[in-house]
Formats: sequence, C-alpha cells, structure tokens
Amino acid sequence: MVAGGGGGDAVAAAVIDSVLYGADGTDRTGSEPAVILTYSWDRLIVDPFPGPRGAAHFAGLRRLTPSVYAVPAEAVPAPPGGSTLPRLARELPYTFALIDPHHGVEGMIRQLEELVEQLAPDSIDLLDVGGDVLARGDEPTLQSPLGDALSLAACAQVNAGIRLLVAGPGLDGEIPPAVLRERLGPVVHTLGAEEVSPVRAVMEWHPSEATAMLVAAARGERGLCEIRDAGLAVPLTDASPAVHEADLDAAFGRNRLAQAIVTTTSLDEAERYSRELFGYSEIDYERDKAARLGGEGGAAPLDRDEALRRLASFEDEARARGVTHTTFRRLTEALGVPGDHRTALRSLLIGAHPERYAAPLWHL
Repeated sequence: MVAGGGGGDAVAAAVIDSVLYGADGTDRTGSEPAVILTYSWDRLIVDPFPGPRGAAHFAGLRRLTPSVYAVPAEAVPAPPGGSTLPRLARELPYTFALIDPHHGVEGMIRQLEELVEQLAPDSIDLLDVGGDVLARGDEPTLQSPLGDALSLAACAQVNAGIRLLVAGPGLDGEIPPAVLRERLGPVVHTLGAEEVSPVRAVMEWHPSEATAMLVAAARGERGLCEIRDAGLAVPLTDASPAVHEADLDAAFGRNRLAQAIVTTTSLDEAERYSRELFGYSEIDYERDKAARLGGEGGAAPLDRDEALRRLASFEDEARARGVTHTTFRRLTEALGVPGDHRTALRSLLIGAHPERYAAPLWHL
C-alpha cells in the first residue's frame, strides 16, 4: 500500500488493507499485512520542521532495500523533529516503509522498483484520502498538491499493475465532491463502524483530519465539519466512507504537476516546478508558518478556564456558520493553543463535555 499523501493516509491504508485483503477479505484470505510505503510528513502540529522527513532525519531505521528503510517502533526522529510513524509501528501490525522524496521522483521510482523486486507483492495500491491526487492543479481550493503529485508521478512510471484508490472523496477539503465525482471510478467498498474500530485508539492521538473524518463517517457521523487553520467546511455524507477505484493513467494525464516533475532528482527541483506552475509550494507555506510560530516563544501552561471560554465563543460562531463538527487539530488552531498542548486540550475538552466527543471528532 502506497500512502500517497502521508500522514493519515498511512492509517487509512492499514484499515483498507485489512478490509480488502485481510482475514475477512475476499481477495487474499489469510495473507500477511501489507507493507505501507508512506511519507513522514506530519506538518507543523507534530514536526516543527517544514516538509517531509527523509532517512537522514531518523536514527534506528531498518534497511529493507538499498534505497528504502522501515520505520520501526524504536526509531527516533532527529531532535527537535517529530514523526507519527514510530508510534504507528508500535500500535499497528504493519511495516511502515519510508518514502524519501529528497531525490525527487526518480529517487521514488527507484524505491518502488526495489520494493517490488524485494517483496514480489500480490498487489500494489496507491491510496489517497480525500482525492486531491485527482487534481489538475489549478483548482482554487487546492492547497497541498505536492506530496500526492510526487507519489502519483512515481507510481505512474512503475510497471507493476498499481491500482489507484481514493477513500473519503472530498474529506481533505481540497476538491469538492461534485468535481471529484466525474473523476472517480466504481466504489470498491464502503467502510463501516466495525471496520475502523482497530484504529480508534490511534485516532485518539493522531492529528490527521481527513482520516479522522473518514473514521467518523464510517461510524455514522453526518453533518458539516470545519477543518484546518483556514476553517474549511467539509460535508460528512453517506458517500464519505466510500473507497473508490480511479484510473491511474488518467489521473497522471490530468495532473500537471505530476507530469512536470517526473524527471526530478531532488525535492527542491519539484518545489521549483510547483512555484512555476501554480505560484506557490506548500512547503513555503509551512516555512512561513514555522517562522511565525518560532517567534512566539515558549508555550505558557494551558489555562483551563480560558480554553473553555474560547471554546464556547468558537462554538457559537461555528454553529452560526452551520457547522456541526470540527477536528481537534482545528480546535487547537482556532483556540490559539500551541501545538505541544494539543493532547492536554483534547483531554480538557473531553473531560469537561464528554457528550460532545464524537470520536474522533468534536460535535458542536
């Protein structure tokens, strides 16, 4: 399983591998869990450094091939960096292999080809939660195309029968479901509550918003969920827990950035193409935000009464916008709480209002 956008895509890949190929699946009954190839790209709420981590940014990795390393439970990101992958390796029965994009798409192609040769897998799926992998690149709501474009470009060049899957269409807030609809193929599966239960404990701490909404939708939550620092509103509908197949070649042929970066040999080069095509690189946004956060000084202790006061004000305003749910990542941003207090904030809010915890979302 290639987790195309990193972050929560790796968690979703574990769920979907279990459903489609696990003991209760119909395609490979009794097979071993997949190797999940994923970025370590957890954005600034976990990792203070902009952009994805590479193999050089960890200690304790385990070599799988000359170019690919697994991230075991005992791996440690170089301080003060952060990564969710070692904890995922502790809590889920999967091998998490690191996508290292620092040698561009050519380096990622090499990583994929080595894994295919080493593992001789029965199947390879490229998974994206939300569907921005199906973007052209000029959609006005698109905010983070680079990671998916890198994965798409690499997978499109590897002759290994790779299938493209999109889970939770529109849940990343990048492309509206109505636009995605014509780009999606058939529904492969619709996730249910029991099928996402193995990752419920993971989603208690993992910061992914799109996968949190995928899990919540599978558990039956419906409404309008506000996400990210920008407060994007994402519908939770009966279509939200669906997993679709999509045409990999068509997606590559549509994606201008993926086509442009096929021969890149560095991440910097891929970023330059993004700036030339669209006027920005999402890692530049992370760099600017990291610089702002870095100038705020040390985080003061979380003030319980002030946090609850801010929560009440935020909820009043959000309900007026028609919002029914939000993510804890959004709450961390909206309440002005530093990222390293996100766990304390979550515990505080659930303790104060347990009835509003619609795991793993917050119900207004």
